[in-house]
Amino acid sequence: MSEPLLAMRGIGKRFPGVVALSAVDFTVRAGEIHALLGENGAGKSTLIKVLTGVYAPDAGTVSLSGVPIRPASPKEAEACGISTVYQEVNLVPSLSIAENIMLGRQPGRFGLLDWGGLRRRARAALARLEIECDVDAELGSLSVALQQMVAIARALDLRARLLVLDEPTASLDEKEVTDLFGVMRRLRGDGLGIVFVTHFLDQVYAVTDRLTVLRNGERVGEYVTGTLPRLALVSKMLGREVTAEPSTPEVPMTSSRRAADPPLVSARGLGRRGAVHPLDLELHSGEVTGLAGLLGAGRTETARLLFGIDRCDAGQVTVRGRVARLRAPRDAVRLGFAFCSEDRKVEGIFPNLSVRENLIFALQAKQGAWRMLSRVEQTRLCEHYITALRIKTPGPDTPIRNLSGGNQQKVLLARWLATRPALIVLDEPTRGIDIGAKAEIEQIIDKLRADGLAVLFISSEIEEVVHNCTRVVVLRERRKVGEFTGGSITAGSLMSAMAGGHAERAKSDPA
Repeated sequence: MSEPLLAMRGIGKRFPGVVALSAVDFTVRAGEIHALLGENGAGKSTLIKVLTGVYAPDAGTVSLSGVPIRPASPKEAEACGISTVYQEVNLVPSLSIAENIMLGRQPGRFGLLDWGGLRRRARAALARLEIECDVDAELGSLSVALQQMVAIARALDLRARLLVLDEPTASLDEKEVTDLFGVMRRLRGDGLGIVFVTHFLDQVYAVTDRLTVLRNGERVGEYVTGTLPRLALVSKMLGREVTAEPSTPEVPMTSSRRAADPPLVSARGLGRRGAVHPLDLELHSGEVTGLAGLLGAGRTETARLLFGIDRCDAGQVTVRGRVARLRAPRDAVRLGFAFCSEDRKVEGIFPNLSVRENLIFALQAKQGAWRMLSRVEQTRLCEHYITALRIKTPGPDTPIRNLSGGNQQKVLLARWLATRPALIVLDEPTRGIDIGAKAEIEQIIDKLRADGLAVLFISSEIEEVVHNCTRVVVLRERRKVGEFTGGSITAGSLMSAMAGGHAERAKSDPA
């Protein structure tokens, strides 16, 4: 085979306490669209940042067309012929299209800008993508899809030989994705190498030639896209080899609700453009409902719609049979909803406040500024939940930043349990905590179910979903593709639905 366009060999990168990349090889050929795949923490972002000069590798080499390179910044990477287009367009919305395409290298003489030359070069860059538009229009007036095309045109004007597209379709609708794929194919035909970072497997099989899978900072392998079945790809990404349907199903969780009980929460046609396609979802008291799917499938986006963090633009939600207006999280809290975010450190704890202050926060917000909790009541609540959830802390006034990740997660659970919710949404509640703390969190979830709460449980770990949930809804490519209950909740059935296999229909026990 001919010399590869990009050859990264033995790439290693460490951060304090973390091995982000370990001896990773990555190869891209000219005239090829190459997918880079992996779940959270796989090392995709770190590898791209090494390639584009954001990080210096601790080990390994990088060469472009056989020439060793070591860019120390994104600008040096661009000078080598490597350009990156991110999901969030990194341009200036208040400038014109032409100014953005030529930003930093505007033509001119004697300190005067050559506006004619600037516009001509901008039109030429857009023409390569078969796009005609007014190059004097303000970038911010364009759709997200057109802004991304402008970003790609800018990359091409930089004489790019390798184009990195980092989650370019995350905010696009189906037509816009189709248009983007047409552009990618034309660029491939022109001999460019394209790195396509995405979580959408349908798109991987629609447009890529090869793919590389990373897991836990290591390369699992490189494959010709058309020769790797979807279920095999999902297995490699998750690190669990399964058949479509295991012969011995896992023991299912039982529900404490009666079959005739109406749902606590019912969503019908709930969706938001660019986030999740309209779907139906029922949440029952005394039941743990899981949302399963690969990263980017729409799990967190669905939870955010239910909690009013994002507003839906389709469908409606009823609570106890009455239509609910979820315009903001405060509306959800009034309805008895609780939400533990997947990002504990950014969206959960207040690191400089005490355990007590973190714990009472949601209840105090629910009661309002005019009904302040007394110090006695705060202490009573803290003592109760520190004992009930076995939170390991020297005392309630210890800064929460001094606690372990598992104990911080327990404080966040206590924060919401203090509001006496009817529904609690747990988004990756066991991420980043040790095995012992994970088991304790799972015991708490089971007790919440037994006490009659409705629980919406989101986890990237298939085993956790199987072990903890009485009902599982599977999402793929932002759509609901399956629903499973009882004995049909197996790792094989869930992974098959996630991969686009035969188990896409709703399944349940005959009973």
